[in-house]
Amino acid sequence: MLYGLIGVFLLFLIYGPQLWVRYVLSRHSKIIENIPGTGRELAEHLLAQFQLSEVKVELTDKAGDHYSPVDNAVRLSPDVYGGKSLTAIAVAAHEVGHAIQFNRKEPVSFLRERYLAKAHFIQRAGVYLLMLLPAIGAIVRIPHIVLLTGGIGLATMLISVLMYAAILPEEWDASFNKALPILKEGHYVPEEHMPAIRQILKACALTYVAAALADILSLWRWIALLRAAR
Repeated sequence: MLYGLIGVFLLFLIYGPQLWVRYVLSRHSKIIENIPGTGRELAEHLLAQFQLSEVKVELTDKAGDHYSPVDNAVRLSPDVYGGKSLTAIAVAAHEVGHAIQFNRKEPVSFLRERYLAKAHFIQRAGVYLLMLLPAIGAIVRIPHIVLLTGGIGLATMLISVLMYAAILPEEWDASFNKALPILKEGHYVPEEHMPAIRQILKACALTYVAAALADILSLWRWIALLRAAR
């Protein structure tokens, strides 16, 4: 009973943040007619306002909403790109916030360059290592290979989570030092919707960390695979 409760608590701790992020973004994705424009239109307007005409606004359906420093492009998913919802407006403003950071070369913008590539490398290295372990275990009998796999996987994923957490100040800045003041002072959203906007912007800021935490659950797939292979 105790172990079951601990397991449920750990699952909530690991997957809860991503469920919350998804819930918040979905909850506020309903069309609101009195919003004057779509996410794309707001992004283009704000970029022009901040004299960032070289930044492109593009539709994407693969990587989700993000700003690409390499291509200097704000990329929005279909629901945000063409949407007239609180989620569309807040997400578009958040990604424009990133464009402002990078094009102004603000110190906070260097966090992604410093840590994000490392986080991706550690994740890939961990996955490749986990893929190799069953083959190695089949050739060389390694004691406690399941525990070894779990340890390696957990270590790489926790390090990845810490890397994403290191980027959190950049995400927080894009949401609450850029997007929120822009939307509030520009009166782009009626005042009664501002609490929801704050909640959405918080979800935007926590997206990377929440996703990295949820990846820890993929460890069970590798452990189950190794047990079946033994």
